[in-house]
Amino acid sequence: MNKLYYTIGEVSKLTGVEPHVLRYWETLFPELSPVKNRAGKRVYKDNDIQVVLTLRELIQQKKYSTAGARKVLREQKKDSRGKDKEESASLPVEVTQDLSRVRVFLADLLNKV
Repeated sequence: MNKLYYTIGEVSKLTGVEPHVLRYWETLFPELSPVKNRAGKRVYKDNDIQVVLTLRELIQQKKYSTAGARKVLREQKKDSRGKDKEESASLPVEVTQDLSRVRVFLADLLNKV
């Protein structure tokens, strides 16, 4: 069962990115913007997790600078706006999350070899 919102700890476990890094990326990338609940805690949605996974791949795996990662995110945003409705229809969120988890798992496995 999928959740609507995830805590910073849950996102950290799902993505393999430390909470302090998530908070730092929040300051650098406007695309990563978790809202805060009434208690002042960050709550992440599925699209935030996708951004985190993309940033993890770009910065930690492909060794992009933060400026380079920002440029890639901006280009991806432009590309998604320019597509037709049919083309922009993506996979269901559940499938995207599963694929992201598999990607993280495989990347971690590759790093261990």
